[in-house]
Amino acid sequence: MKVLIVGSGGREHAIAASVAKSKKVEKIYCAPGNGGIAAVAECVKIGAMEFDKLVAFAKEKAIDMVIVGMDDPLVGGLVDEMEAAGIPTFGPRKNAAILEGSKAFSKDLMKKYQIPTAGYENFEDADAAIEYLKKGSFPVVLKADGLALGKGVLICNTLEEALEGVKSIMLDKQFGSAGNRMVVEEFMTGREVSVLAFVDGKTIKPMTSAQDHKRAKDGDQGLNTGGMGTFSPSPFYTKEVDDFCKKYIYQATVDAMAKEGREFKGIIFFGLMLTPNGPKVLEYNARFGDPEAQVVLPRMKNDIIEVMEACIESRLEEVDLQFEDNAAVCVVLASDGYPLAYEKEKLIQGLESFEGKEDYYCFHAGTKLEDGRILTNGGRVLGITAKGKDLKEARKNAYEATTWVDFENKYMRNDIGKAIDEA
Repeated sequence: MKVLIVGSGGREHAIAASVAKSKKVEKIYCAPGNGGIAAVAECVKIGAMEFDKLVAFAKEKAIDMVIVGMDDPLVGGLVDEMEAAGIPTFGPRKNAAILEGSKAFSKDLMKKYQIPTAGYENFEDADAAIEYLKKGSFPVVLKADGLALGKGVLICNTLEEALEGVKSIMLDKQFGSAGNRMVVEEFMTGREVSVLAFVDGKTIKPMTSAQDHKRAKDGDQGLNTGGMGTFSPSPFYTKEVDDFCKKYIYQATVDAMAKEGREFKGIIFFGLMLTPNGPKVLEYNARFGDPEAQVVLPRMKNDIIEVMEACIESRLEEVDLQFEDNAAVCVVLASDGYPLAYEKEKLIQGLESFEGKEDYYCFHAGTKLEDGRILTNGGRVLGITAKGKDLKEARKNAYEATTWVDFENKYMRNDIGKAIDEA
């Protein structure tokens, strides 16, 4: 098989590494890819939103499967374009990717089908949102409706903060058109857990659990980012929680989408809050999480291509999805200043330290290959992942591996997985 992966981050590198292990695959392309992906795939200079060029390339190379890793092309309808050209594609169509593309849609869906989530109201008018907030209680959560690179969520502890939040989202358009609509949501407390699941339109098969760390600085301080590290499995995701979610959240979401005429095939990412009143949905994503994919996929025993084919062909019930009985931790090495201003084009040294080392992975997120050298090319640069017999060993291994590579302005959180000690 010839496979084309669409995307350029750490998630796509983790996908590419899994695809490279498949006995079915003879050639991998990635558009546009990055410096690390280039080691396992041929990178093609086509942007993820250049649909016409991607379709033409897939036809020219007789691609057998396209895997869309990123949210923007999914929400924009790349799967529909590929399918119209007769090319099997893994990921939800445009009308199903709205599950991530519009927070207002997903909240309304949960309300209609009684899927547990926080109380909320949707607003298209800033003045109406302000009047609502003046009568509310705090803290409260403001969410830009559309895609905002994982950063369009503001937790406001006071009315003053909330009013400033409305201004930045709806009036100043800090997140662009994503802020044309806004969700005001009840603030939930508890442990956050992420669960990724394969879906074929009717059947859902959850993967192992994970927990992300969104804030830029230690102790969950600083700005929201795309994710500074993660671990898998979550010790807080018990069998009791799993049973509840399978019954009231996972299958209920797939069934709800089908009833709405929005058959979902691909990955649903469930962002969960384990509240004192039971698990509730924080958010949905319509693709692998980043950096969750970097700890979940290395622990998956199955051939990823076989699972994706089963999703595309609506026969996922045939698959026995299995994961290793171990743990993985990913620590993101970022450019200092992320998620605001940061410098690029810094030489990365020490990458060869990972060659031939089993259970250690260096997933490239923001890198580029130039004249045989790997340079930094983004805010999140590398995802250093290590496995271990348990979470504590995996955490020790991951932090040890962060010392193997270096670049100017290298920055990381030092407390990824610290919650493990409290479990």
